[in-house]
Amino acid sequence: MLWPDASYSFHDLNPDTGRFLDDVMAGLSRPQKALPPKYFYDARGCALFEAICGLPEYYLTRAEIALMRGQVGGMARHLGPGCVLIEYGSGSGHKTRILIDAISPVAYVPIDIARVQLGATATEIAREFPGLRVVAVCADYTGPLALPGLDDLGACRRIVYFPGSTIGNLTPAEAAVFLAGAREQAGAGGGLLIGVDLKKDTARLDAAYNDARGVTAAFNLNLLARINRELGADFDLSAFRHRAFYDEAGGRIEMHLESVKAQAVTVDGRVIRFRAGEMIHTENSCKYSVREFQELARAAGLAPVECWTDAEQLFSVHYLAVPE
Repeated sequence: MLWPDASYSFHDLNPDTGRFLDDVMAGLSRPQKALPPKYFYDARGCALFEAICGLPEYYLTRAEIALMRGQVGGMARHLGPGCVLIEYGSGSGHKTRILIDAISPVAYVPIDIARVQLGATATEIAREFPGLRVVAVCADYTGPLALPGLDDLGACRRIVYFPGSTIGNLTPAEAAVFLAGAREQAGAGGGLLIGVDLKKDTARLDAAYNDARGVTAAFNLNLLARINRELGADFDLSAFRHRAFYDEAGGRIEMHLESVKAQAVTVDGRVIRFRAGEMIHTENSCKYSVREFQELARAAGLAPVECWTDAEQLFSVHYLAVPE
């Protein structure tokens, strides 16, 4: 759909079509059962995640927003005006507005799998920034992606923006592959601006993913509710509980759903059996030191240029250049 002045367009690449069931069945058939975290974000999942971001235990969003507000001038000097800003996982766009206001891009290309939230956020930003070309793309940005509409924007320099420490959902090996793909998307002379959560004490990390109000638990369990609703499964949500803990050796938070009893669940007519205590691995959240992430970026063919951290050393934002 287009606005009358053609400043806004929405491209739906149907990222869920034919894959949700296959991904769920493949994950639940493994010896270590797992579900892809990208399926957290139905309408209720998006709302729950927004609630998580405002929780007192969840330091990440507050630290990143404060960092963006305080350091966006330095970031803008690297990104420069007149670029095309491509955002992976645009979400509600709070941090994006800070960046757009500072760098005045010629176009903004938000990419997200959450169709409804993407449409709402993209239209709001188009209204708030008159004259900014907004090309919203509903797609799974974790795989190869040909973005529609970019050729119409001319040969502008491309910046890939990936906030929120979402890159932590990938293993380091997966992150290296992802960064190489983002490098190709930005192209020679372009750059990446990426939010990365830093390593810190275990107690603070565990608290961030086990909030006292149970919002993160509801977010985790909502994945099973979505499978029930969209795939005709019969998960009993009361028979599973949220588990999240920091694996210090692996440098990551692991999030799971634990079966509280021996049980059988039916998904698309197929029976999946669980032992008491058996867990479904739903998400990783890898934490890095600044040096570790810069080494990962170099391995993906990127050149670390600058890194900004907050006063408490909770969070970092990296600018990585794509060599000419």
